Amino acid sequence: MKSITRRLFIGQTGSGIAVGSAIPSLEVPTGLFESTKSVPLVSSKTQIKFRVNGESHQLEVEDRWTLVEVLRDHLHLTGTKIGCDRGECGACTILLDGKPVYSCSYLAVWVDGKEITTVEGLAKGDQLDPLQEAFIEHDGPQCGFCTSGQLMAAKGVLSDHANPTVEQVKQGMSGNICRCSNYNQYVEAIMAAAKKRKKL
Repeated sequence: MKSITRRLFIGQTGSGIAVGSAIPSLEVPTGLFESTKSVPLVSSKTQIKFRVNGESHQLEVEDRWTLVEVLRDHLHLTGTKIGCDRGECGACTILLDGKPVYSCSYLAVWVDGKEITTVEGLAKGDQLDPLQEAFIEHDGPQCGFCTSGQLMAAKGVLSDHANPTVEQVKQGMSGNICRCSNYNQYVEAIMAAAKKRKKL
C-alpha cells in the first residue's frame, strides 16, 4: 500500500484545483439575484385597557407584542423575568385574574379588561407579603432569577388551596424551573405560609 506523504497530498490537491479551474463558469442571467425593494413591516395595533397591581392602564399595543414585553419594556415592571421566551421555565409567571400565566406566551391584546398582578404588587409599601417572608425564612431564593415567577406560581397555589397538601404544592409549582434546584425550600416556604395564614 502506497503511503500518502504531505508532498504527494499537496501535489494531488494542486492538480485537482487546476482541473477545477478549467471548468467553464456558469453564466447567470442578469438581474436574477438583484434584491427587490424592501417592504416595511407594518404591524396592526390595538388599544387595550387593563389593570396591573391595582393601577389602570391604557396602551396602544402591537398585536404581536407579548404580555411580558408590555410589562417590562413599556410599564417598566422588570420583576417579571424572561428566562426561555417559549413558555417552558416559568420565570415570567404573573397572575391574570388570579390565575398563574406565562406572560412570555400570552399576547398583550388578550389582557384587555383584565386584572394582572406581578411580583411588584405583592408587598404593601415596606410590608412584605407573608409568602415573600416565608421564602426568605426558608432560604427559597438562591440566585434569585426564578424567584419572582416562583412567588407568583405559589400565590396561585394558595389561591386555589387554602390548606394545600405537599402534593398539591408540588403540582402547582411543577411549571416553574429552578436552575439552582432549590425545590424543597420552595415547597417548605409555601407550606409554612399556608399554615401561618390559617392561624391568622
